[in-house]
Amino acid sequence: MNMQSPSTVVAPPAPRNMAETGLSPVMMRDILLKTMFRMNLDLVSEIARVICLPVPITQELVDIARTQRLLEAQGTLHATSGNEMGYQLTDGGKARALDALTQSEYYGAMPVPLEDYKQQVKRQSVRAIKLTRTELLRGMGHLILPDDLIDNLGPAVTSGRSILMYGPPGNGKSSISNGIRDALGDKIYVPRALEYSGQVITVYDPIVHAAAEAAVDDPNSLRRTSNRFDNRYVFCERPTVITGGELSLEMLDLTYNPTARTYQAPLQLKSTGGIFIVDDLGRQAEPPQKLVNRWIVPLEEARDILALQSGEKFTVPFDTLVIFSTNFHPNEIFDGAALRRIFFKIKIDGPSQENFLKIFAMVARKKKMPLDERTLVHLMKVKFPSINNNYANYMPNFLIDQMIAVCEFEGVPNHMTPDLIDRAWGNMFVRQEIIAK
Repeated sequence: MNMQSPSTVVAPPAPRNMAETGLSPVMMRDILLKTMFRMNLDLVSEIARVICLPVPITQELVDIARTQRLLEAQGTLHATSGNEMGYQLTDGGKARALDALTQSEYYGAMPVPLEDYKQQVKRQSVRAIKLTRTELLRGMGHLILPDDLIDNLGPAVTSGRSILMYGPPGNGKSSISNGIRDALGDKIYVPRALEYSGQVITVYDPIVHAAAEAAVDDPNSLRRTSNRFDNRYVFCERPTVITGGELSLEMLDLTYNPTARTYQAPLQLKSTGGIFIVDDLGRQAEPPQKLVNRWIVPLEEARDILALQSGEKFTVPFDTLVIFSTNFHPNEIFDGAALRRIFFKIKIDGPSQENFLKIFAMVARKKKMPLDERTLVHLMKVKFPSINNNYANYMPNFLIDQMIAVCEFEGVPNHMTPDLIDRAWGNMFVRQEIIAK
């Protein structure tokens, strides 16, 4: 059973005062002013929700800004908001907000100091997950795999170390990677943004991070749940980043926005606590050897080195299960030193004849294509011997989709015949020939 689960991953505690946020009062004040200016907010409860701090700390910030004559009370209570006092920027507050915006356009959720985040990463490390065979099989439930493959995958995933899956194309390397992701199953806390050396680095990305359902507070309850954990974090499924041929070395560095003067976290930092899948390794513009060299230190020391625009370098956690997937033989794209740094190498072969037929039947059932014994005999006894009985996992879907397309075009019910198999087979391969120019 997983050592970590939604109930056992320790949540980042909500700060009880300004000091416990780990941020400088000036930075917090400026983000408060910028947020009020950009979003036209005036109620402390609204401001607290947007900057992701408890109301008492937000009120403390507002009071500090008032003493500095940057905010002023509007003088009236909002009857529709529980008689809450409203606040507005003074002329000096607007000037300070505009000045702060010229330094950084960032506003909204208060960032989490990098050092605090490092501690949270330890509390929810992907390396602390120990999957059982049952849990891994559950994640792979939609796949038909040989037992020896599960035997190899299990220890690889449980170790939390890097994995290289290789083998001929079309045999489910990407699907297996996704199955591993599904098997993890628990949830972690992802910071909306990080702070380092006064700079803000945005981390939470709705494309990468799937937020879990938040608990809804009962307004009549004496025990409110909104401050159960630090709201500067988002409670999420363990993240999965999938890249393919588009991956470049630049995507592994901080992205600086010169207009907003903020940074965006690189892909591997966004995948912290989850999985980073490098699909189609060898198809990138960068040589595979170069990509792995970039990760030598992270893979061995569980830390990565990033750099600000100023050139200042700093370390961030590298707590992600890296899965490389390639159609090339490892010896073609890596030297021995690189291969040593990839902890597990697992070959993904095509299915046996027995498993191929199981997959074919499963796909046919799913797509409502009736099986036909005569057609299957033709496929197995005539077509596959022509390619030395090399079965691939993608073939059932391909062949059945081809036959369905013909049936739909002809306006007849789905069915399979030897003739339809021949037509589908013809689209699966391209005949070698010389084309006149």
